[in-house]
Order: sequence, then structure tokens, then C-alpha cells
Amino acid sequence: MGKDKRDKIILALLIAVVLLLGFLGYLFLIQPALSGLVSQGQTEGMEYAITYIAQQAATCNTVPLTVENQTINLVAVECLQQEQASSQ
Repeated sequence: MGKDKRDKIILALLIAVVLLLGFLGYLFLIQPALSGLVSQGQTEGMEYAITYIAQQAATCNTVPLTVENQTINLVAVECLQQEQASSQ
């Protein structure tokens, strides 16, 4: 009877150790890797958005940027200078 109880305690401890190792593995290996992927995706998205806005402004298109209830229209300075020169 004593050996059976000891075997159950050893099994419970092994399960606890495996669960603890799994949790630590997630905490120190998997979660940082996932966070890095998310951060990388956000950075790529920002770079894409900035490149798109710059390309649109460079082709003399107005680029509306809206934040809440305010809108700012971006235009390249060269386009404004060309408009002023052609209107004179």
C-alpha cells in the first residue's frame, strides 16, 4: 500500500514538473517569438503606409489623412510650386 501511494506522489510530481517546464518554455521561448512577429508586422505596415502616402503625394495627388473629425490634405511642395508657376 505504501509503494502505491509513493508511486502516485512521484507521478503527480512528474506531471507538475512537465507542466512547469511547459509554462516556462512558453513564457521564455514562444511568447517572445510571437511578440517579435507582431512587432515586425506592425513595422512593415507602417513602412508600407508611409511609402504609399509619399508616392501619392509625389504624383501631385492630394492624400487625405483623417484623425477623428479633422482631415489634413497632403500635397508635395513641388506640386504646389508647379501650380503657382503655371498660374502666373
